Amino acid sequence: MSGISFDGRVAIVTGAGGGLGRSHALDLAARGAKVVVNDLGGDITGRGAGTGMADQVVREIEEAGGTAVACYDSVATPEGGAAIVQAALDAFGTLDVLVNNAGNIRNAPFTDLTPEAIAALLAVHVKGAFYVTQPAFTVMRDKGYGRIVFTSSGAGVFGNREQANYAAAKTALLGLANVVALEGAPHGIKANTILPTAASRMAEGMSADSMSDAPTTPAHHAPEVVTAMVTYLASEANPHTQEAFSIARGRYARVFTGVADGWYVPPTEPIPTADDVHRHIDRIRDRAGYHVPGSLWEEMALMP
Repeated sequence: MSGISFDGRVAIVTGAGGGLGRSHALDLAARGAKVVVNDLGGDITGRGAGTGMADQVVREIEEAGGTAVACYDSVATPEGGAAIVQAALDAFGTLDVLVNNAGNIRNAPFTDLTPEAIAALLAVHVKGAFYVTQPAFTVMRDKGYGRIVFTSSGAGVFGNREQANYAAAKTALLGLANVVALEGAPHGIKANTILPTAASRMAEGMSADSMSDAPTTPAHHAPEVVTAMVTYLASEANPHTQEAFSIARGRYARVFTGVADGWYVPPTEPIPTADDVHRHIDRIRDRAGYHVPGSLWEEMALMP
């Protein structure tokens, strides 16, 4: 395949047994990457396990002339995360790319969410990203190169009904990706985040209420639409880091958190009161001028 190539590179894709992860793994392999296809083999809630899903994707890759191995460990434990990275080292000797894609979903109205439903999503999305990325980062740091892609969601950044647990977990990944990008920069590691929508098992599991605001006009929904961005971000061609991208209905766009110019109270003036805030709230909320800080300290440097 011409264009972006992964010849000589080794990639891990978590949750690669179906949907987006399968699409990512197939494209990376088609472009020359040796791929660890990780999937626990459970359902969209995270329950159950099996080897069939990961094995099937490995067969597809091999039948197309690519190279892959299956891995069935859970991302939700430190031991599982370490085993996933070790699978890459055992099979291929190194690791260059990590796509944190594994996820689960348990939708319910906010007051109906059970402790189990909250914990289950935090375990897979948030802890899972920590547990796989930490050992992967170590390998990449030592070799001076790496590409990491985190999978967040517009449901977290912008909100969606009946997905408080999912939204909280997905938004946490933005914070994690920011720090991984900052700490990885001196070591040639670039970390970015995607906010995708696509046709998948998880999308099919969405309730009618959580989808009530969805547009009804035709759109691109194939997983491959998302994979195009993932493959780019995972490649040597990508010079960007600490950025987030929405891939939705055929549109690719950067998503960013900005801070407005706001209202400044110098230290020579009295400490403001709630009444002062009330008087200046329109200026505080005005988005006409804004900045996109690259770190906490860059935000602090914006102060007069």
